[in-house]
Amino acid sequence: MVTAPTPTETQTRRIGTGFWVLFWLLALGFASWFFGSWEQQRAFPNQDPATSISAQQTELVLQADHKGHYQANGTINGTPVRFLVDTGATQVAIPASLARTLQLPALARGAARTANGNVAVIQTRIDRLTIGPIRLSAVPATIMPDMQSPILLGMSALGELQLLHRDGTLTLTQHH
Repeated sequence: MVTAPTPTETQTRRIGTGFWVLFWLLALGFASWFFGSWEQQRAFPNQDPATSISAQQTELVLQADHKGHYQANGTINGTPVRFLVDTGATQVAIPASLARTLQLPALARGAARTANGNVAVIQTRIDRLTIGPIRLSAVPATIMPDMQSPILLGMSALGELQLLHRDGTLTLTQHH
């Protein structure tokens, strides 16, 4: 003969089921957090890059992201931005929408040859540019009207630095 569970047994089963549901929700939440952090680190490994500062030089060591690109946080005239290092860009290239936000002056109109062909550009100058602990001033730059990508850190800034590329790292050194 089968007997009905007692009220205590029913309550115990409900509590046990509740704990299992809670356990799996916590496990899924932890897995989501863990893999989200892992993916973010993979896409932007330079959240906290290695730096070295001495009387002779300032050094910033960047790790390549999962696509082999080097990205770094910095500032333009005190406003936080993210740079994509581009040794093929003659100057720092800034999307027009961001240049308006940064209130960069339009100094002269011109043309530039890009991978997508010739484009109309506007020349500007960045008063203060930082990449991690590296500080640059009076950096020539180009405002790109149709650019949608991040700010390209071109040779007008990189030319002031020593670059060393080795084993998935890029070391930027500023000599004092």
